[in-house]
Amino acid sequence: MNVSRRDFLKVMAASGFVSGIPAAGQAAGARDKPFATVLDKALIAPIADDSTCERIAKAGFSGVELTKKGVSVAQALEGRRTAEKHGLRIHSLMGGGADFNNPDPEARRQSIETMKQRLQVAAAYGASTMLLVPCRVDDEVVPKPSQFRIEFDPRTLRITAVVEGDNKPFAAYIEAQNKATELTRDAVNQLIPTAALEGVIIALENVWNNLWVMPDFAAAFVRSFDSPWVKAYFDLGNHVRYTPTEQWLRTLGSSIVKLHIKDFKIDRTKKNDGDFVPLGKGSIDWKSVRGVIDEIGYNGWVTIEENSYTDAEYSGIMDRFFAGQDILRGGAV
Repeated sequence: MNVSRRDFLKVMAASGFVSGIPAAGQAAGARDKPFATVLDKALIAPIADDSTCERIAKAGFSGVELTKKGVSVAQALEGRRTAEKHGLRIHSLMGGGADFNNPDPEARRQSIETMKQRLQVAAAYGASTMLLVPCRVDDEVVPKPSQFRIEFDPRTLRITAVVEGDNKPFAAYIEAQNKATELTRDAVNQLIPTAALEGVIIALENVWNNLWVMPDFAAAFVRSFDSPWVKAYFDLGNHVRYTPTEQWLRTLGSSIVKLHIKDFKIDRTKKNDGDFVPLGKGSIDWKSVRGVIDEIGYNGWVTIEENSYTDAEYSGIMDRFFAGQDILRGGAV
């Protein structure tokens, strides 16, 4: 895709780089730290009011990701002013789940229009991204996380198999995945002009929606848009039950625009192959993950998406994670 100089500068600004200016939070002397990459910590909140922004800033965070839907552009501008007053950056808006694989064309159209409006709200907040979960598949028989072996056409992204051996039990799921990919590509392509106009990157997140669940397929899907306005919002804990977080990071690589952080403990005897647990108490090797984040050259926001510790405790955990240390001191916060 050809990108104009104007669009190039806008997307660089949205990612945190313009004319050599470092990413958010990167200061002079940052290269003297153990890692070349610089990370910024954020919390999630519904809105940016005085009490919320004061609480987050007091705990030592520099950013916030907002979740409330139905916010007007005027309200978003006010939220931005409030956040900036407290020295905070509203770096992202959770656009939420879309309905892009709905068989009803009118439902899909309405969902696309809703996401266009949320891109405008994200821009008013001053956010560089809008998180978007395109759709989900719930009714079909889906392989267990450890069973997945996806085979797909890299040109069309059509899946031909999801497990080794007999795929007949998953025929309906394969069809649903292929339809979801086709309809989502169409919908996101309709959103790209609005994203470019507003200067907000569409950050596709893969939650537990049974779609694009393996690194190579997810990366191919994001890159298929061939646009600087479509990137991946990767959650460091969501998909360790499919394959290690390090592999996800290496495969998605430069397609990643933002990171969420939570922890997951694998137990293949359980329904979901495990459970979400407090940070530092799961199956993820956080020292290794920090090294791979540096390896792929990711600079930017890491936002906590769990609620197990106090704000102050999370601030310390993030500082230790960023520094490549044990995130829990001796097993304690």
